[in-house]
Amino acid sequence: MKNFFRLRRSSPAPESTFFTTTLAAHGVFDPHTPPVPWEARAVEVGATRFDASRGIALLTQHWTRDRYLGQFDEASLKRLGTYFSYAKIAPQRDVIRQNENGNFMTVVLSGQLAVERQQPWGERTRLAQTRPGDILGEMSLLDGGPRFSSCTTLTDCEVGILSAEALDEMMDQDAALAAKLVALLARKLSFRLRTISVRLSEESPT
Repeated sequence: MKNFFRLRRSSPAPESTFFTTTLAAHGVFDPHTPPVPWEARAVEVGATRFDASRGIALLTQHWTRDRYLGQFDEASLKRLGTYFSYAKIAPQRDVIRQNENGNFMTVVLSGQLAVERQQPWGERTRLAQTRPGDILGEMSLLDGGPRFSSCTTLTDCEVGILSAEALDEMMDQDAALAAKLVALLARKLSFRLRTISVRLSEESPT
């Protein structure tokens, strides 16, 4: 696993395009605006790496109980966990920022984050507070587009990070595992967006 705390000083490798080509071609977002990679965000928030074996154990523990991700057996979850990076982050750090293009998702392994969205009329709405096992940023992982909301640590947190590059690597090395992950993420994302849409419509000014 490459060192994600060291920013690249040479010319960056081409970004993963597996999930972005169709959306970019239809103008859903500007493909020329570079995504904010985890390597850069990790340095910015002062993230410190922790042992992958602990991260994989926590990921397996939490996702075994998840309505969707629990469809993976334990062996598959452990394989899946090897594609993640694991980090500790202090309170009051923005792991994800609204409207920035992204190419990684975050899994909460311990601690709590606030998920908030700045509304067009100026109000900052708290959409959720996370629990261990929750996933943040999967939409931008899949399409490389802008973040829907900001995610800020409220406590000391341990997180797992899956980048688009790692997801493409999984597609090459374990296509069945990657395909199942993408399908389950899509189901979770659909349910979340429907729930948020209802909440925001209820809170919009009349």
